Amino acid sequence: MIITIDGPAGVGKGTIAKIISKSLGFKYLDSGAMYRALALFANLNGVSDNDSDRLKKILIDLHIQFIDDKEGERVLLNTDDVTEDIRTNEISTLASKFAANDIVRKILREMQRRMIKDKDFIAEGRDMGTYVFPDAEYKFYLDADLKIRAKRRANQLKEILGINMNEENVAKEISNRDNLDMTRESCPLHPAADAVIIDTSNMTIDEVVLKIKTVIDNA
Repeated sequence: MIITIDGPAGVGKGTIAKIISKSLGFKYLDSGAMYRALALFANLNGVSDNDSDRLKKILIDLHIQFIDDKEGERVLLNTDDVTEDIRTNEISTLASKFAANDIVRKILREMQRRMIKDKDFIAEGRDMGTYVFPDAEYKFYLDADLKIRAKRRANQLKEILGINMNEENVAKEISNRDNLDMTRESCPLHPAADAVIIDTSNMTIDEVVLKIKTVIDNA
């Protein structure tokens, strides 16, 4: 079974997806981490998001792996642990730019489909229910007010990286990223026609989890 959870940055979809995957005994696919890892790899190799020829070459050498340890899920890029490296604002912005490249999306989309073929997965991202797994059994789209998303993102950066961010600046970065994700020609961000849309602005994590599990249990 595949359950998809999509939405923009700061709505809590990563946290929610992890909780539900553990609750149901499903595996968890963080598709955003794959785009971030690619952005980091391309940046380290001096490859821009519009250089399709060089992108094709580095994608051949790109190997992304998710592993679990006592500290939680770790992201490996060609055997290097890049879990913290891919969470910076710089890489987040770069990831959205690379995500607009149709070649990148096609290749990562096939990687994502191979990773979860014939398995039970919670797939979280921006186009999981619309373009990657359109036949998923359950689809959810989380959203929230921009100011609230910026506050959550700032708190996340402080918790993960120990960085204090100005919430107004974070809001501008998120807004710019929203615009990139929603207006790109290749697989733009939007709710699937059959997705359950949940506004998490005034909801706790437990409330969102309960809402999603109720939908699944009552289907």
